[in-house]
Amino acid sequence: MKFALLTSSALLLGTLAAPVALAQDAPAAPETGDQRRLQAVTVTAQKREQTLQDVPVAVSVVDETTLEQAEILDIGALQSVVPSLRVGQLQSSANTNFIIRGFGNGANNAGIEPSVGVFIDGVYRSRSAAQIADLPNLQRVEVLRGPQSTLFGKNASAGVISIVTEAPQYEWGGGAELSLGNYQLFRIKGDVTGPIIDDVLAFSLAAGLNERDGYAEDLAAGGTTNQRDRNDVRAQLLFEPTPDLSFRVIGDYGEIDEICCVAANLVNGPTGAAVFALGGALDPEDPFSFQVFNNFPSTNEITNSGVSFHSDWTLPFATLSTIYADRRVDLLTDQDIDFTSADLAQRSENDAQIETRTYEARLTSNTDGAIDWMVGAFYFDETVRTRTNFEYGADFRAYVDALSGNGVTATEQGILGLPAGTFLAAGQGPAEFFGQDNEALSVFGTVDFHVTDRLTLTAGVNYTEDEKDAYGAQINTDAFSALDFVEIGNTVLFQTAFAQTLAGFGIDATDPAQLAGFAAADPAAFAQVQAGSQAFADMNDTNPDVNPLLGFQPLQFLPPFVDFPNSVESGQSSDDEVTWQLRAAYDLTDAVNIYASAVTGFKATSWNLSRDSRPFPEDLAALQAAGLTVPNLTLGSRFAGPEEATVYELGLKAAFNTWALNVAVFDQTIEGFQSNVFTGTGFALANAGEQSTLGLEFDATWSPVEPLTLVFAGTFLDPEYDSFVASATGDISGTQPSGISETALSVSGAYNFTLPTGLDGFVRADWQYESESDYFDAVAEGSPATDNQALLGFAREINTLNASVGFLTDTGTSITFWARNLNDDQYVTTAFPSVAQAGSLSGYPNQPRTYGVTVRQSF
Repeated sequence: MKFALLTSSALLLGTLAAPVALAQDAPAAPETGDQRRLQAVTVTAQKREQTLQDVPVAVSVVDETTLEQAEILDIGALQSVVPSLRVGQLQSSANTNFIIRGFGNGANNAGIEPSVGVFIDGVYRSRSAAQIADLPNLQRVEVLRGPQSTLFGKNASAGVISIVTEAPQYEWGGGAELSLGNYQLFRIKGDVTGPIIDDVLAFSLAAGLNERDGYAEDLAAGGTTNQRDRNDVRAQLLFEPTPDLSFRVIGDYGEIDEICCVAANLVNGPTGAAVFALGGALDPEDPFSFQVFNNFPSTNEITNSGVSFHSDWTLPFATLSTIYADRRVDLLTDQDIDFTSADLAQRSENDAQIETRTYEARLTSNTDGAIDWMVGAFYFDETVRTRTNFEYGADFRAYVDALSGNGVTATEQGILGLPAGTFLAAGQGPAEFFGQDNEALSVFGTVDFHVTDRLTLTAGVNYTEDEKDAYGAQINTDAFSALDFVEIGNTVLFQTAFAQTLAGFGIDATDPAQLAGFAAADPAAFAQVQAGSQAFADMNDTNPDVNPLLGFQPLQFLPPFVDFPNSVESGQSSDDEVTWQLRAAYDLTDAVNIYASAVTGFKATSWNLSRDSRPFPEDLAALQAAGLTVPNLTLGSRFAGPEEATVYELGLKAAFNTWALNVAVFDQTIEGFQSNVFTGTGFALANAGEQSTLGLEFDATWSPVEPLTLVFAGTFLDPEYDSFVASATGDISGTQPSGISETALSVSGAYNFTLPTGLDGFVRADWQYESESDYFDAVAEGSPATDNQALLGFAREINTLNASVGFLTDTGTSITFWARNLNDDQYVTTAFPSVAQAGSLSGYPNQPRTYGVTVRQSF
């Protein structure tokens, strides 16, 4: 399939370019000015202002008009107009994953930095909790596809989302906006800008409030789930003491405090009967009923704040630009993670603080000549601190007894001689403390050689050093998960065999006098009975058909933890990498450009800052020799090593008066992709040997008549794990990664009109399609059966329609009626094995139809 896709893509580029090339010697006269309906789009994708056509990079731009008309309120809604981008919100408001061209990660673990870098006004946002707030005064959003590590100094191995907001103005202006909608939506925001000192000092101030009831009814805890409760404020100062010197200060603060997120039952496995027997409830296998059963409403409290200082100094030969930023994210999440009204887990709390400081300096040439250049440096310093708590609920012990035939009580009393209720009591569980200090430095440079008026060769290089110091410690009161059922079973098997063998000699093993008499009378036979009984126990203590206690092992969800750093594990990582880009761009005509590029990207080591952080198998012997092992020690990974991306790309960009076309064909590979997969009881963090995607992207804009603009965009991908030996289910090399649609399409149309009354208006609609994609990676052939195998029968397909219609008066008042997911398309965004419920599956249903009206007043 890859060969066919590459061949057809090359033919398409050749077909598009051929007519233009033939016409180059005798270029057609440009259309007259009044025929020009498509305006040039300015972007800063390469950290200098250029038109979209002149940027030889695959980039999608969503402008202010589209953002407003399509009611795109946050980053999550961008995927409705950028088919190469996928944004998925998981179990909490702080867990959002960004994926470009099928590559991306970063949710569910504070130690895993995203492969898609998010920058707001040039400031890097290192975690998803710092990226999802509502953003005021958006000017445009640029989505750069493919590795961008040469110019963006931190973790851009899959792409970049660059958000640009409106700077303060020297003329008074502003506006207010009110939105009302279903589910009791109430959204209000406003902004004002103006001069403090004419042409020298200006300010802007924006604030917003976004509230909405949830769309899922909680029949156990009461109320609704998937609410919106967000507020934000953003202030800016622009100081320009001379025409060549500019300073900009931006401060922002945002809060999220909402109940999120709906997790529905997809498959009600064999544990469902035990849940119902305990008086618990769930809505079996009906994910779009939007009825959930939780013991308590979830907690999602996030504060996101920061300040940044920007300067631009125009020198005779270059412009010196600097950005310093200091940011902080505080989050507290807690939810009923078993998603039933049975009190199985009464607490799953995550409390985190992330403090980030960044500094960037760039010197960019500003003289006309044969060479343009840029040099710069980027410094990153971050501190991460997390505290997590997991506690069993009041029903968990009874739940385990129901699944094991009262086995826990029998084990306590009959085998261990402990009082009933010792294990799995409410409130037992681990408390964990993790942290990481990260310091990184990048130096970079690019140079453009204008060989001719039409041919430009570009070379760029980046050197990055990244150092991390991580730690993890745990206090675990779950004694049940520390029981060694192999050792205990060995003892039980020995005692059983010993008693049965002695019974053949007529000896009661429970009578000390008979035992002593037999041992004294025939010591050789007694020793033989002991040795034979022990040999039987040693041979069968790991055989589940003989050792019945092994059935408890799947219920030991929270095994003991080895703290790190320790004498074997340093808790440190140090990475350095040189990334580069080579590009040739050629103007076939004034309207058509083609380019070819080879670009590399880099993402540093990510540490597993969670209870699933486990020693590597190769460290086990050293840990045992140092006396650091604990009962039931499980192995896994402390960290995932660096990602190294490479993409080879051919592109075409054409822009005429009434239509424009961008096409890119690429072969993108990431070595060491950091896979973070939920297994039902935890997350498996591992490096895939190599993941690659061959793809074709296009976006076309056409204005057949002046009032109408049509946009067609699509992405066609052929993703594959070229090598993934150590996945969560074994060697899955040669299989297709989960969650990646082979085809994604976006079609939109906007029609502007003027009513006879003089009222201006518009009608807009867009449709998104994503072909079926599996929820979970393949299960390796020959591997033991896992809950994940059941996921292979589930896939998602998306067909979503959004629409809006609006009117604008000459006094600056506008009213827009809008609907998102107008056709009420239903799909599950992510599926996963249900927590502590083997054989059951849960998933996050997409948001149902929402609609409302927005009134704006500009001045």
